[in-house]
Amino acid sequence: MSTTTCQVVAFLLSILGLAGCIAATGMDMWSTQDLYDNPVTSVFQYEGLWRSCVRQSSGFTECRPYFTILGLPAMLQAVRALMIVGIVLGAIGLLVSIFALKCIRIGSMEDSAKANMTLTSGIMFIISGLCAIAGVSVFANMLVTNFWMSTANMYTGMGGMVQTVQTRYTFGAALFVGWVAGGLTLIGGVMMCIACRGLAPEETNYKAVSYHASGHNVAYKPGGFKASTGFGSNTKSKKIYDGGAHTEDEGQSHPSKYDYV
Repeated sequence: MSTTTCQVVAFLLSILGLAGCIAATGMDMWSTQDLYDNPVTSVFQYEGLWRSCVRQSSGFTECRPYFTILGLPAMLQAVRALMIVGIVLGAIGLLVSIFALKCIRIGSMEDSAKANMTLTSGIMFIISGLCAIAGVSVFANMLVTNFWMSTANMYTGMGGMVQTVQTRYTFGAALFVGWVAGGLTLIGGVMMCIACRGLAPEETNYKAVSYHASGHNVAYKPGGFKASTGFGSNTKSKKIYDGGAHTEDEGQSHPSKYDYV
């Protein structure tokens, strides 16, 4: 899969996930009344993060918002916070990912900058998906705990006879929407991080080579040039080149005036 395709697929998955998170947060059916023991009822109750609703058999539905904040359970407030944080991070990551798409050119933006933006948006999507999944899971755990506690309280008394009737709540449609939306956002973030590797500039395998000037000292003479090394100055004899082949004892091969004395 090419980098552009991976980016576009991740972008679309993240959009769907973010839309699902927003829809799940605004839905009222986070918990619905359990009708197992009472399938025929004239009143059906369901609750969300922001209000509780009652639907009558006549089709009339009445919803009442939660007018208090401090009076709500701490777990419910934690779920609200997780969902809101996930939506905010997903929205910011979505804006960043738009400018990070490889198929969109903005000015003279380099691929390295797009790679950093892609990685940033991917991390935001991952955190957003985790927040959504965590929030829905916390609410589901709260429902399971209350369900079994209500069941234990219902069957109290002599001989296990039903003494009291309490309203029990089970999973609503918003929980499944939140789980799916969080998973899509998480997958989109992972694919964004994978696409970042294709945008990063490749490192060259060639190493820098430094060239230094030769360490030989060349001394020129009218008849030729004399080459000697800088670290071999203590040698006794040096070669002299003048275009022909001469030995280093050439000065002694010619007789001087002192040889006839």
